[in-house]
Amino acid sequence: MIDSQKKEEVLIEALPYIQKYEGKTFVIKYGGAAMTEDSLKQTFAKDVTILRKIGINIVIVHGGGKEITDIAGKLGVQTTFVNGQRYTDDAMIDVVTMVLGGKLNKEIVGLISANGGAAVGLTGVDNSLLRCRKHVSDGADLGLVGEVVSVNTSFINLLLANGMMPVIAPVGVGENGGTFNINADLAAGSIASALKAEKLVYLSDIEGILIREKLISTLTRDEADKLIKEGAIFGGMIPKVTSAFATLSSGVNKVHIIDGRVKHSLLLEIFTDEGIGTQMVQKEN
Repeated sequence: MIDSQKKEEVLIEALPYIQKYEGKTFVIKYGGAAMTEDSLKQTFAKDVTILRKIGINIVIVHGGGKEITDIAGKLGVQTTFVNGQRYTDDAMIDVVTMVLGGKLNKEIVGLISANGGAAVGLTGVDNSLLRCRKHVSDGADLGLVGEVVSVNTSFINLLLANGMMPVIAPVGVGENGGTFNINADLAAGSIASALKAEKLVYLSDIEGILIREKLISTLTRDEADKLIKEGAIFGGMIPKVTSAFATLSSGVNKVHIIDGRVKHSLLLEIFTDEGIGTQMVQKEN
């Protein structure tokens, strides 16, 4: 049990961060174990509610790939991947919309509401929140997969100004009114960029960025370029890192990758000096 002195130290350490971030906007990409394990779901709902109650604007973008695959299988809809990304045909977009925009979105909203938060569930189709065009990956056709071309920031800001937490399913609308499946990481990045958010936080199933089995707490663009060139950052981590720095270039102050398997990892990363994951910044202060 934490003694009274330790509790005091925790609160004192958190105070300057609370003062610094009051009125700022955080975009949180919610996925991985934090979305599937019951205890972690509750922890996440409590954490975002605390953040909103102390005056931080919270926008949540969630994934749900595993659930889509499971439901698609039960409905007899075949799942195909191209270049590691889900191919989305007419049958699959119906499953994606049903799972992301319905089941998972409303479950997240319900958990936040049950913990005293004010959340509203949306898809990118609502009020043209996420307008898309067809996305092609390395020349490969992914079907009804979109990339974001515009974000209805005035709509999001209206909700934030009225104390709401938008919970957004990454399903967007094309110029002809068609529905597109969007990669949740990319959707979160686009929303954070459009809002010029203070922070973009990726809740994932990794500790952060590991270099030679050591967690890197802060990574600058120059350091990242050097590590990629050396081969220390490789494989699937390269697009994550390059995407993070593209987001930083658009006006977002910091991008964090944190371990959603750790209870209260959001609070630990934001309100402690040491943090818990990796923060990416353009350059050291």
